[in-house]
Amino acid sequence: MMYAQMVKSTGNAVKSPTEMTEQERAFQARIDAGEKIEPKEWMPDGYRKTLIRQIGQHAHSEIVGQLPEGNWITRAPTLERKAILLAKVQDEAGHGLYLYCAAETLGVSRDELLTALHEGRMKYSSIFNYPTLTWADIGAVGWLVDGAAIMNQVPLQRCSYGPYSRAMVRICKEESFHQRQGYDIMMKMANGSDAQRAMAQDALNRFWYPSLMMFGPSDAESVHSAQSMAWKIKIDTNDGLRQKFVDQTVPQAEYLGLTIPDENVKYNEETGHYDYSDPDWSEFFDVLRGNGPCNKERLGARVKAWENGAWVRDGLMANAAKRSAKVAAE
Repeated sequence: MMYAQMVKSTGNAVKSPTEMTEQERAFQARIDAGEKIEPKEWMPDGYRKTLIRQIGQHAHSEIVGQLPEGNWITRAPTLERKAILLAKVQDEAGHGLYLYCAAETLGVSRDELLTALHEGRMKYSSIFNYPTLTWADIGAVGWLVDGAAIMNQVPLQRCSYGPYSRAMVRICKEESFHQRQGYDIMMKMANGSDAQRAMAQDALNRFWYPSLMMFGPSDAESVHSAQSMAWKIKIDTNDGLRQKFVDQTVPQAEYLGLTIPDENVKYNEETGHYDYSDPDWSEFFDVLRGNGPCNKERLGARVKAWENGAWVRDGLMANAAKRSAKVAAE
């Protein structure tokens, strides 16, 4: 799953009812009944830790995801495109803030989450370590990357943790706008000049497999999915989401007159799904280890922004301390 790439849960097999404590059985019964778990209610430590990792990684992905697009705000081809892209990047910032707030309800501070990111102990989605080289890449990001995000996030509205579930409702509405604006760019390019059409095809060629990687490794390799799914932190399997994404995207590419860069893509009458080739998983794991095209650049930009903003945080904390002291003296 794109916001849980290699997120570990307990590291153990799912407990059977006989292995659970009475408290754990009551908790699982609530999960199975479709109830939402709220911040001050009891939850297993593994449930809390898994949520912190997943929501934290999701929040980091939204914030880092601004960087490939922010690169094109000053170079958008028209004023209208500039305004649309500005709105989209602003949305991504808002999504990150919602999610940091959701994580904070689990007892972790935003500073702790950001420190973990900056020190490499927390990740963000692998897709944001690829460059946006042309304006068509902004279309591909909206169409493919945000399309994959929607595929992942709509089920998360049914997540068992209340604050995360509710945050996803608004985020999904805004992501649908992001996907449409990307597809609109691709339509314009695909129906433009030969050079524009070639640019659109090139963007699809470069972003196709990284987009497939967004859902995480195959289910056979995803050793921590079972517990997350039992707790309804994760709703669908990686392979199930990836197949759904391919089934939706291939007809869209055909409508654009663009070619999916995979000679094995073909509709399978027996399965009712499109066959496709797996990505190069060695590339995926290499990017996660920090060796992608833009890993150092992306993380460096986040660390620099954090350091440059230190004076603002220090000033706010000093003002808060001053106000608290004044209240205490009255």
